[in-house]
This record gives sequence, structure tokens and C-alpha cells, in this order.
Amino acid sequence: MDAPSAGYIFEYLIETLNDSSHKKFFNVPKLGGTKYDVLPYSIRVLLEAAVRNCDGFLMKKEDVMNILDWKTKQSNVEVPFFPARVLLQDFTGIPAMVDFAAMREAVKTLGGDPKNVHPACPTDLTVDHSLQIDFSKCAIQNAPNPGGGDLQRAARLSPLKVQPRKLPCRGQTACRGSCTSGEGRGLGRAPSQIENTPALCPFHLQPVPEPETVLKNQEVEFGRNRERLQFFKWSSKVFRNVAVIPPGTGTAHQVNLEYLSRMVCEEKGVLFPDSVVGTDSHVTMVNGLGILGWGVGGIETEAVMLGLPVSLTLPEVVGCELTGSSNPFVTSIDIVLGVTKHLRQVGVAGKFVEFFGSGVAQLSIVDRTTIANMCPEYGATLSFFPVDNVTLKHLEHTGFDKAKLESVETYLKAVKLFRDNQNESREPEYSQVIQINLNSIVPSVSGPKRPQDRVAVTDMKNDFRACLNEKVGFRGFQIAAEKQNDAVSLHYEGRDYQLSHGSVVIAAVTSCTNNCNPSVMLAAGLLAKKAVEAGLCVKPYIRTSLSPGSGMVTHYLSASGVLPYLSRLGFEIVGYGCSTCVGNTAPLSEAVLNAVKQGDLVTCGVLSGNKNFEGRLCDCVRANYLASPPLVVAYAIAGTVNIDFQTEPLGTDPAGKNIYLHDIWPSREEVHQIEEEHVILSMFKALKEKIEMGNKRWNCLEAPDSVLFPWDLKSTYIRCPSFFDKLTKEPAALQPIENAHVLLHLGDCVTTDHISPAGSIARSSAAAKYLTNRGLTPREFNSYGARRGNDAVMTRGTFANIKLFNKFIGKPAPKTIHFPSGQTLDVFEAAELYQKEGIPLIILAGKKYGSGNSRDWAAKGPYLLGVKAVLAESYEKIHKDHLIGMGVAPLQFLPGQSTGSLGLSGRETFSLAFPEELSPGVTLNIKTSTGKVFSVIASFENDVEVTLYKHGGLLNFVARKFS
Repeated sequence: MDAPSAGYIFEYLIETLNDSSHKKFFNVPKLGGTKYDVLPYSIRVLLEAAVRNCDGFLMKKEDVMNILDWKTKQSNVEVPFFPARVLLQDFTGIPAMVDFAAMREAVKTLGGDPKNVHPACPTDLTVDHSLQIDFSKCAIQNAPNPGGGDLQRAARLSPLKVQPRKLPCRGQTACRGSCTSGEGRGLGRAPSQIENTPALCPFHLQPVPEPETVLKNQEVEFGRNRERLQFFKWSSKVFRNVAVIPPGTGTAHQVNLEYLSRMVCEEKGVLFPDSVVGTDSHVTMVNGLGILGWGVGGIETEAVMLGLPVSLTLPEVVGCELTGSSNPFVTSIDIVLGVTKHLRQVGVAGKFVEFFGSGVAQLSIVDRTTIANMCPEYGATLSFFPVDNVTLKHLEHTGFDKAKLESVETYLKAVKLFRDNQNESREPEYSQVIQINLNSIVPSVSGPKRPQDRVAVTDMKNDFRACLNEKVGFRGFQIAAEKQNDAVSLHYEGRDYQLSHGSVVIAAVTSCTNNCNPSVMLAAGLLAKKAVEAGLCVKPYIRTSLSPGSGMVTHYLSASGVLPYLSRLGFEIVGYGCSTCVGNTAPLSEAVLNAVKQGDLVTCGVLSGNKNFEGRLCDCVRANYLASPPLVVAYAIAGTVNIDFQTEPLGTDPAGKNIYLHDIWPSREEVHQIEEEHVILSMFKALKEKIEMGNKRWNCLEAPDSVLFPWDLKSTYIRCPSFFDKLTKEPAALQPIENAHVLLHLGDCVTTDHISPAGSIARSSAAAKYLTNRGLTPREFNSYGARRGNDAVMTRGTFANIKLFNKFIGKPAPKTIHFPSGQTLDVFEAAELYQKEGIPLIILAGKKYGSGNSRDWAAKGPYLLGVKAVLAESYEKIHKDHLIGMGVAPLQFLPGQSTGSLGLSGRETFSLAFPEELSPGVTLNIKTSTGKVFSVIASFENDVEVTLYKHGGLLNFVARKFS
């Protein structure tokens, strides 16, 4: 059945955009009038895609009307969705691209032109899941430390032995600056211009090449994965709509956010909103930009690439209204975690979340994308932030083409997908509205002994005093009341100081959690700048350090002009590594140690890491607090945690005036401005250059450019799959399933993890035998994930899970019985015997068959094992759709019936015939070898599913269209 041209039903909605571009677009608001105006913005994106792709077959007018009537139809109907593009990572991308390569072979065999075989929509594939850490090197703080290694020795590289050598600039092997020891603290003198390189010498801020460990890991990655990389490069050459982001560029979700996002797409002169589905759970991050997107399984993405929609239940949309103004001391991390906690408590699993309210404008794009990225933490399908002025300003700072940006704004306003937070005339109507007052989110720290013990900064002084009183335990130190105000004199570097309970002796901004968000690092730098300008300082006996997560952090701290101020306060860059967070702290001075011991003091460490167990930083530091980077700097200036920042000053300026934390704390507006001006543009520019230039290894990698892929018959990674072996130009009439044996007799809740190959390849498995027969040793087996491009390995790994409970066996094991011979065999070996004997197979199962994560090989594997049908009490819908997509019939017992109620042992043979005019939900009769006859439901839900099944699955259906 051929589908009409998409969009023809609603051609009357096509108009010309009223700007200089004169592009066309579907004016969807005219379809619904006031009904459209109260739709959530995320549903409007679904509606536009439905209108534009309405062909009467894959997308029916009824589907469009259901979306328009979202208020009454939510949670009750299934609707198709055509995303604008697909995002793949390499592990899930390899089987999809192998299928396309095999389809070219099939089309040629049928007499068609293989050059016509291309993905139907733009597909971006990022090679980011192949990297393994074969080499590592940890930068250690610049002082001897028995627990952390010797500064004079370069950390050993594993697994190769490398002769230790003394390195210039404490680990940076290629610094072009002077490396004399006397310049170790010369960080305040930043060069006038700093190149945007991935690594910088932290002591001279000079650009350096990629670190040695990065280059070595990339070299091993290219060697280990050469076959797959060559195949990916061939795919990018011969397939239209396919772009491969090479190794070493970045992770899928970051590249998607920073480079691939289009905001508004154009095809044949028609504009439409950007949207994406992908095989990475972090695809949801793009919703922070106002781009609808979420993660799906391999079969769904492959279906979209083949020109079919994904199917979803019309979702409930929870409106999350952000009100109030955030506390001045609250950081982006505080807000993200606060919103995440609230959404988790409310319960938004499986729903869309959409943000609105006066508080949204206070959130930067970094905040929004981080909240959207946390969807897996609170269970929502996605969290959507409609495009607004903050979004446009961000795009401008990323170097977005100015003319295109104007067109984007004009188009989004024309179809009412632009949100004006100041002049919104009517709010959308949501399934449920929850409110989060940003003022209720308070800055906090964690401690003094465990990361889960959170303390509001406003309660810090009282909480610390309480800990002194409590018995020794998870929180308490049991200090006698009469000793809690004791102080000990400390003579250090020619001056006298006082140490007491709560005194800070270690303050470290480390390379852990908080450094992933530039705003908090910039906030620390701006606070340091204001502190220095106010005449404040950090006491010299406090062990301060700054260990960024990457050279990029050094770059933007320097480019924004705050790095010298951090250095003035003692927060000098000590290297790029875990350092203080894992206990690699330089020893405290003897004077400090003696004072602590003399007074039996509970001194403190404050760091921006993620672990603070007692004694972790130093055995003489008993209280350790986790804090955001700016709070680390603040407590270092105060010199104590025994302080109420609201009422007590940090110190005094040269004139003797008290300086409070609120006097030097940077506003969120200041931080966002610096972030946009100094971080965003440089990051986006660097990524764009990196992607467009590629890297030397990728550019030099040889790959064929032939129309058909030259399969290497000796390869154990890439193999032409057998999906098309019996493909004919026209689909044959549906054949009956006669005298089928049961391959597996399963119970309830069999998940896709039980079915699909995953993890390491067991040495005794059928897949291991296959690889061993091809000369591989167990060390070379790699994983099923790495070999997803080889159907022979994956088929042998299907149902190979050691937790699989087959009723024929009576215990968990990846085994079954081959009934003609009576042998107990691996599932693959039994299926192979059945296929040689020409015996069809079925699977018997209980409730919720195929539950769990969407996995493509959970359907592909059974098909290649020779399974013709699955008979279950109920299915996970996504997996049922996958079975149909592979040409496996999903049969369902009548309500209340099961193998037990029907007295089926599974040792019988089963026969059934399909009617010539198969229709959704038709009832079929099954006859067993014992003479029993019972009815089942053919669980097809619509005409599209019936059509796909008649063709033998999705791949055959599309291959015939190309022939």
C-alpha cells in the first residue's frame, strides 16, 4: 500500500512567512483557533508535525484531531509522531547502519537501484561510547604526600610500562612557556589573548596539545574499533542525511545541544520546529532550548530513519510554574537540585513537564538544559522550556547566524511557539499544575561527616554547635560544653592567629560535581574578585587549592578576568585531577597540626567535591563540608564555619568597615552575563571547529566509497545480516504456522534484558564458541554491545541471560529442550537444529512479556532464531510493536486464559492459519497436537501494523518501496 504525499490533507494551511526569507509554513493555529491557544507548547509541536505529515495512512486526519483535542484525549489514545531528525550513538547506531547497508544489497538483488537507499530524515551519529580508559594519569598537588604519590614521578600509564621521567610544568609535557621553578605562583599574569584549546598549562596559561593520555587512549580506540570506524566513515560518504561525529569530539547529548540543534528546520522550502528522538537517555537535554526530544530504543529510531513515525500515548502534561525570586546566595546547582527534588516528590513519571511562570526568565539556558537533562532522575519523559527571549539571546551568543535567528523568531511567533514571559495573554491548560517558589530553595552544604546530611547555610552556625554537643557518631563530636569556646594560639609566617572549633584549615575547589556547571565556577571567581577589591584575604595557614575538571575551565576563568583574583586568595591551579577530593591533600603545616592537637580542636575542610567522610581529607581534620565553589571561597575568607553569614561579617576593609557576604556575592545576572560572553561563545566556537576539522586519525582513516559496502567475510564485528535472505519483490500470501514447537516456555515479567544480548560474552556461551572457532581468545571477545553489527554473535546471545527461567528446565539457565531429540541445549543450538529440520517455533509467555528498556535485538534475535509467533497473556507495548516490525506475530490469550488454565505443557506442537484479509484484533484458532483447540487474539492495533506484518516486517516493507 503506497501512502499519499504527506501534508496534502492540510495544504490549505500553508502560508508564506512575513519576513525577508519568504519561506512557507503550515499555519497550524488557524486549524484550532482558541482550542490551539490553550494547548501546552510541547503538544503544539506534536500537532504541527502531525499536520505537516498527514497522509491518510501513516498519519491520519483522526490522529491530528486527537492531538488538537488533547485536553479530552490525553492518556487515552495513541498518536504517531514524525520527529525532524534522529540522534544515534555508536553502540546503537551500528546495527541501524548495518541494516541500511544490507538493504542496499537486497534492493540490488530485487533489481532496484541501491543508490536510492538512504535514511528518510537527517541522522547524526556520534562515536562517543567506544572510548575505554586504557591509560590514565592523575595530577597531584604540588607538595609531597605519602597518600597521593610522589610529585617527582610521572604517574604510571597502564597497561603499558612507561619509563618515569620528570615533567615540566608539573605534568604538562608540551608547554611553550618558561618552566622555571620561581614562576610557580605567577598565575595572576594572564596573557592578553588565550587560545581556546582543550588543554592549557595551568602555570603559564599557554596552549598545549592534547594531553599524552588523551592521545594514547584515542590511539588504542582507533585500533580496537577500526572496522566499525571504517564502516561509519563509509556510511557518512554514501548515505544522504547521515553525518558522523568522529571520536574525541564529545558526548551525544552535548554535541546535540551545542552543535546539531537547528531550532527550526527547513525542507523543500517549508519551515517546521526542530525535534529529535535518539538512542541516548540524555537526548532530553535539548528541551531546555525549546526543542522537543526524548530517548527511544533502536527499533524506533530505525523506523524513523526508514520513514515511519514513533508511536506514543498522547501524554499528560504537567505545568510547572516557577514563581518568586531566588535567594541571592543560591547557585545554579541549588536550583537544579531543588527543582529535581520537588518533581520527584510530586510524581511525574511517564509525563511531559512544561515550565512557565515569572521565575523561568531567571533561569539561564545552562540551568534549563541541566533541569531537562535530569529527567531520568524524576521519571518524566521530557521537561520542556518553550523558546523565549533568554533562548534567543543565548543563540546569539553561540554564534547563530543573525539572519537565520531572525527567521526563527518570526516563524515561532507566527505559529505561537514563542513564549513571551512578560505579555503572555493566556496560559496553556495543563493536566496538572504544580508550583515551585524559587525563594523556597535555599543554599546549603553537606556535612560534617556524610554527603547526605544537608545543612542550610543560614543554619550552619547553629548546626555546627549542635554537632559539637552530640555524641560521637554520624554527626557528633562530643566536645565538653566548657571546651567548646577554647582557642589555641598559632604562630605562622611571622604572624599570630587563633584556631578554634570550626576553624577552616583546608579549602579546595576540586574537579568533581560542581565544575560541570560553568556558572558556579564563575561565581567563585567573581566573589574572589569582589573580595580582593574590598581588601579581604584568606589566612595563609589555610591549605587552599583549585583543581579544575579540564583546561576549558582554566580558559574561561582566565578569559573572564577572575583567575588572578582566585590566585590572590590562594586558590591557584594545582593541576587537573581528583586531588583533594580523594584525599590527595598536601600535609598541613607543623604549626597547624600542633595547634589542632594541643586544643583537641574540631577543625574543618570545605570542598566542592562529592565525598566528605571523616578523615578523608586529612586525619587531623574531623569536620568536612561539601559546598558550592563560591561558598568554599567564602568560608575560606571567613576562616571558620562557625559563622552566621547573615549577621556576622567576613572581615573588614582597609578603612575598618565590616564586609558581609552579601556585599561581595555576585548576582545571578552578573554570572549569567559573564557566562554568555566568555564561556558559551568560546565553547561553541571550539566545538564547531573541532567537528568541521575532524581529527587527524579520523581524517586519515581509509574507508571505501563504493555504493555497496565491501563486507569482510572474516570480520567478527561487521557482518551482512540475514534479514533479507528470503525477500521477494512482492509479499507472498500469509503462510500458516504448522506444527510449531515451543522454543521457550516462560512466565510473567520476562524483560528485554532476559531476551536481548547484553554485557560480556560468557566463555561457555554459543557466542563464545562462534568467536573461538574464528581464532579469537577470550580476551578478544569484547562485549555484545561492541559486536552489535554482527548478527551471528547477537543471535547466539539472544536468550543467553543466566537469569532466564524456562519452565522446561525448571531453574534459571539459558537452556531449552530440543524435543525431537530430547537434548537439553543452549537456546541458540536448539533453534539451529529446529531450523535445519524446517520446524517453525513459537514462544509461550505470561504477563508483561518484553517489559523493561526498549532493545532492538530483543525482537531481531527471536526472528533470526526462527520464532514465528509469541503467545503471551500481555505485552509491553513497545516490545510488541518491535516484534511486528520484525515480522513476528504477537498473539495474546483471551482475557482470563493462560497456559495453565488451558492445560498447555508447551511440549505440544501448535498450528494456526491467518485469514486472507487480516485485520487488527482479529481472533484466530490454534490447534495443538493433542487435539486441543483454543482462540487467541492477533494483537495488531491498526492497518499500518497489519501491512508491516504482511510484508514480513518493517525492513522488508521499506526495501520493497526502494525496489
